[in-house]
Amino acid sequence: MTTTPVGIHDLSFATTHYALDHAVLADRLGVDRDKFYIGIGQEKMSVAAADEDIVTIAAAAAQPILARHGTDNIRTVLLATETGVDQSKAAGLYLHSLIGLPNTTRIVELKQACYGGTAGLQFAAGLIARDPSQRVLVIAADIAKYELDSPGEPTQGGAAVAMLVSANPAILQLDPYSGLYSADIQDFWRPNYSTTAMVDGKTSVNAYQKAAQEAWTDYRRQGGRGLAEFAAFCYHQPFTKMAYKAHRHLLESQGHTADAAEIAAAIDHTTLYNRTVGNSYTASLYLGLISLLDHADDLSDRALAFISYGSGSVAEFFSGTVQSGYREHLRTDANRQAIGTRAPLGYDRYRELHEARTPSDGMYHATLEETARPFRLSAISGHKRIYESR
Repeated sequence: MTTTPVGIHDLSFATTHYALDHAVLADRLGVDRDKFYIGIGQEKMSVAAADEDIVTIAAAAAQPILARHGTDNIRTVLLATETGVDQSKAAGLYLHSLIGLPNTTRIVELKQACYGGTAGLQFAAGLIARDPSQRVLVIAADIAKYELDSPGEPTQGGAAVAMLVSANPAILQLDPYSGLYSADIQDFWRPNYSTTAMVDGKTSVNAYQKAAQEAWTDYRRQGGRGLAEFAAFCYHQPFTKMAYKAHRHLLESQGHTADAAEIAAAIDHTTLYNRTVGNSYTASLYLGLISLLDHADDLSDRALAFISYGSGSVAEFFSGTVQSGYREHLRTDANRQAIGTRAPLGYDRYRELHEARTPSDGMYHATLEETARPFRLSAISGHKRIYESR
């Protein structure tokens, strides 16, 4: 039986209006900037303006895909996030009025910490395997937020990655096997009553490494490729140094010498965007893929490894092959512009934005017009979120 190739046909990325330089944060905290620049591998973090949220950045990420391909045969939209705007209504439904999604679609929101985007990608592949004429729009969108002055504060960030998943993809063809690992661990979580995440940092690092190793073991059991076959490894990046730590652990767990130059060759290009965007939770892994494709030498017909981790925890090790001619479909200039045009954010305004709370009294509340991005949250009225395009 012939299997229809399935994978990522198009990729698009968006981030927030503001960026806070870690030099500003380091100065206010009274620490050397290299604690962030080198210690965790972060130089800037994307910060949402008062009129931005996951819906506005998700719409900005998805719009170029619909502009290029239209909406024909998009029968499903899967939006993965762990920073949703409603406990009931899927965030993807707000995109109808913003980017013109068809009414003949199923729209679902997915949640499992930073793993949700991968769940969306795999669910999309299954739908297309059933009906290769369909296309699925998968969007991973998150804004990472931690308590001020906490260890997690320097790892904040925000971004959205939209993926058009189809048969006969132009960018990446997924392999038919993947490795899985799940365990009930309290390494990172956010109760309904909290606006910021709670983290046990040491437990989380250890859980990530163990989960990646176990998912790799299962991947090999399913018939997956050997380590030497991969041109690069895309890891979830809560901070970019974590990708290096995880890859070193994976190599050593398999009896390989963890040579620094070898690790850098496998990882470096995947971290360039995340270094300046910060943690984007569900989008982080796929922003790493975009960074790799934008910066690496020709990867045509080369295999890539993907290590997806979501605290709590779920991990998946999967793989795919970069397609010949993929560079014709990239949005490298737009990606760099999205990062380069962020407005520098002062520390005082950053704290104001961080501590702002969503009104809950049901009255009309207009939001301050700040963002220069294409979509904004214009108001909250009667407990309803109102969005507009610019």
